[in-house]
Amino acid sequence: MEDEIRQWAESLHLNAEDPMPESSSDTVSGAIANPRNRQTLYLWEENNMPTITEYTENNGYYADDPDFRPYMVAFPVPEGTEVKGAVLVCAGGAFRFRSDQNEGTPVAQALSESGYQSFVVNYRLQPYTQEEGALDLARAVRFVRQNADVYGIDEKDIAVMGFSAGGILAGEMLLNFDGTVNGTALDADYAPDALDGVSADAAADGMIYSFYGRLSVASKDVEKFAASDLPPTYFCYGTRDPFVREFEACIDALQEAGVSVETDVLEGRPHGYGYTEGWIPAYAEWPGDVFANN
Repeated sequence: MEDEIRQWAESLHLNAEDPMPESSSDTVSGAIANPRNRQTLYLWEENNMPTITEYTENNGYYADDPDFRPYMVAFPVPEGTEVKGAVLVCAGGAFRFRSDQNEGTPVAQALSESGYQSFVVNYRLQPYTQEEGALDLARAVRFVRQNADVYGIDEKDIAVMGFSAGGILAGEMLLNFDGTVNGTALDADYAPDALDGVSADAAADGMIYSFYGRLSVASKDVEKFAASDLPPTYFCYGTRDPFVREFEACIDALQEAGVSVETDVLEGRPHGYGYTEGWIPAYAEWPGDVFANN
C-alpha cells in the first residue's frame, strides 16, 4: 500500500517549492523576523546540523542533493487581519519529496488569511531519518516562539500540522523532540546554540490524513501517548483513504491516553486531497479555540 501511495503522489509532480534563501547566512539563529513580508530562512548554520545519516552522493533516487539545507518559509497575516496565533505546516510525500503545491504553500496562505502567522517547513527527506526531520521542525518552532512578540502572538499559541508523512514527522517531534531536547540527542557532535534553549512545544497538532507513528503504521502505544503530554490533536481524513483503520486505531489510543481529539471525516474522499475539499475553514477555527483554552 505504501508503494501505491508513493507512485500516486509522484505522478502528481507537486514538489515545487519556494526559492531557497538568498544567502547562506540567512538562518534562523541570526535573522530578524519580519511579520510583514514572506521570509525564507535556513534552519541550521552551515556545518552545524545534527545528522546521523552519511549522505554524500545522490544516485538519482533522492529528491534533495547532499548539499540541501532545511529551510522555512513565512506567510504573514495580512495587514488589518486579527492575529490568532501561529501554525507550522509540513507537506507530505512519503519522506521521498515534499508536496508543497498541494499541501504546503496554499495551506499556509489560507491559514494566514484566517489570522495565523503561517510557516511551511521544508524538512529533510530520505535518506535522512524521520528523527532528523523532526529536529528540523523543532528548530522552526523555536524560531517562531523566540519571535512571538514580533509576530504578535502569545508564545504558547503555536500549532504544528502535517499531511501524511508530514503529520508523522510532526508527531515524531511531539513524542520525542519537543521541549528543549536538542540535536545532541541524535548527534553528539552537534554544537547547541542559544535557540536550542527555547522550547519546541506546540499547543495543538493537526493530522491531515496522518497519524502518530511511522509510514503506513500508526502508533497505538497508550502509555507513550500519556507520558508524552501530547497536545489536542485534529484528525481530518477521507473514508476512501487506505489508512482509515490506522487513523481510527490511533485516535482510540489517544483518547484512552486522555489526549483531546477532534475529527473531521470526509465522506468518499481518498488520500492526498491536499488543500481541496473545503476542510480548511473548519480546521482554521480549531487552533484558535484551543489557544483560547490554554
